Amino acid sequence: MDNARVIAAIVFAGSIILLADAWMKANQPPSREGASTADAPPAVLDGTVPQVTLEADSVSDTPAVSAPSQAAAPARAVTVRTDLYEAKISTQGGVMQTLELLEHYSKDDPDTNLKLFDKNGERTYVAQSGLIGEGLPNHSTRYQINGDRFELQPGADELSVELRALEVSGFDVIQRYTFRRGSYVIDVDYEIANKSGAPLSAYSYFQLLRDGNPAAGDSRMMPTFTGAAVYTDESKFTKVDFDDMDKGKVKYPRKAEDGWAAIVQHYFVAAWLPPQGIPREYFTKARGNNLYAVGSILPVDPIVPGAVGTIGSRLFAGPQDQEAMAAAAPGLELTVDYGWLTVIAAPLFWLLSAIHERVGNWGVAIILLTVIIKLIFYPLSAASYKSMAKMRVLAPKLQSLKETYGDDRQRMQQAMMELYKTEKINPLGGCLPILVQIPVFIALYWVLMASVELRNAPFYLWIDDLSAKDPYYVLPILMGLSMIVQSWLSPTPPDPVQAKIMKIMPVVFSVFFFFFPAGLVLYWLVNNILSILQQWRITRVIERSKPANANR
Repeated sequence: MDNARVIAAIVFAGSIILLADAWMKANQPPSREGASTADAPPAVLDGTVPQVTLEADSVSDTPAVSAPSQAAAPARAVTVRTDLYEAKISTQGGVMQTLELLEHYSKDDPDTNLKLFDKNGERTYVAQSGLIGEGLPNHSTRYQINGDRFELQPGADELSVELRALEVSGFDVIQRYTFRRGSYVIDVDYEIANKSGAPLSAYSYFQLLRDGNPAAGDSRMMPTFTGAAVYTDESKFTKVDFDDMDKGKVKYPRKAEDGWAAIVQHYFVAAWLPPQGIPREYFTKARGNNLYAVGSILPVDPIVPGAVGTIGSRLFAGPQDQEAMAAAAPGLELTVDYGWLTVIAAPLFWLLSAIHERVGNWGVAIILLTVIIKLIFYPLSAASYKSMAKMRVLAPKLQSLKETYGDDRQRMQQAMMELYKTEKINPLGGCLPILVQIPVFIALYWVLMASVELRNAPFYLWIDDLSAKDPYYVLPILMGLSMIVQSWLSPTPPDPVQAKIMKIMPVVFSVFFFFFPAGLVLYWLVNNILSILQQWRITRVIERSKPANANR
């Protein structure tokens, strides 16, 4: 196979690998061994508590767990505002039914805040919790709250919102949300006063309920994973696809004393983080009507009559900021999933972040990272371009062989091999160094695709969001032009069909890159420009040093 054909195959295969890798990551099946919870409502730890169906009230008007009759007063939502959130908590069940992220805007409407949680006719994504036991409140129970709006005051570090359960027989239950300044972690606790005449043995549950629709702004050209995830120290990170919940094929460790359960979408995550060291049971479940639940069940320490007990869990809800997630819970940063190239991608992200800390612009950081990678691979690239330059010098001789042997491809191939041997040229020499670099290119692709830090991050001029496509397609067009220049510097294939393919490829790839994030296109453009400079210099040196009879 001649060098030009191999180069064309590598470029095409590289792009197919990128798109296929994106598709596989978005549709990756769970890989961990463990018990399935899809075939029945989650049993509770030791199995001594009757089965409980944690159905959402959006699926059925029947309360999720048996509870006393509630007053018919309509539910209302109270507003909670902090430096990072504006949330709405319903007095029915204490459900967090809306959560706006004040530092992130919606891709559908840049003038509005992004709603991570929402409940309307089109979307369902809420955080629910409750207690399991006779007469205890659940996420359908009515609560009482004093006030309609709560705000984190200037100078205050935290804000607590308390809801008191109504008509709970024998118990006084308070649900408490605690928000902290500068934190995407929310504490959700239950304070239970046992006013009955018998000891209380109960359980608590904390779940996320979401529809199976992709997140707003997701691209079909570059699909990303939207689904559940479960993490334990023993089994590590396990994806749970919504489709697999429908089919009852989900597998992950069901019981543990550590870890968390989450719902993941592009750039954002919500996860219940139970206290470490407390036994818990994780569950995922397809609820019907395109709704899916993921969460955990925890035991409540026995509460004797007249005593007060507590149980709670933390809720992380926000952007996939790896530093913030790592501080919140072990392994939570793994929701930024680089797949099989994590070992390469993680250091690349660290380096990109370190550069950004010094230059203050993510676009500039991408350019500098590209330069660093280019310098690291300079020897390999140089070997590749030297081989290509020598092939370019041999182009007239290869054309002469084609004219000599005509359609006799076998004899022509033999003559080409003899020529390569005489000139001491490896026809694959220009391709093998490129193959070595492909894993790095794919890893960096995922770093730029998955990093929420690039979301809403401006570069210069018309590029005001490196995670979105170039609105005027300037970068993809420039990248296409750079590929045309690269094709001029590459040896011309003796086969006319191959030559036409090499000319068409820049146009085809430019069209692909019209839909890619500007940050990714910026990387490829800078990489191409650096490659052109290096290739031009090496080609010029090789051509100047060729013998005077090279064309004879």
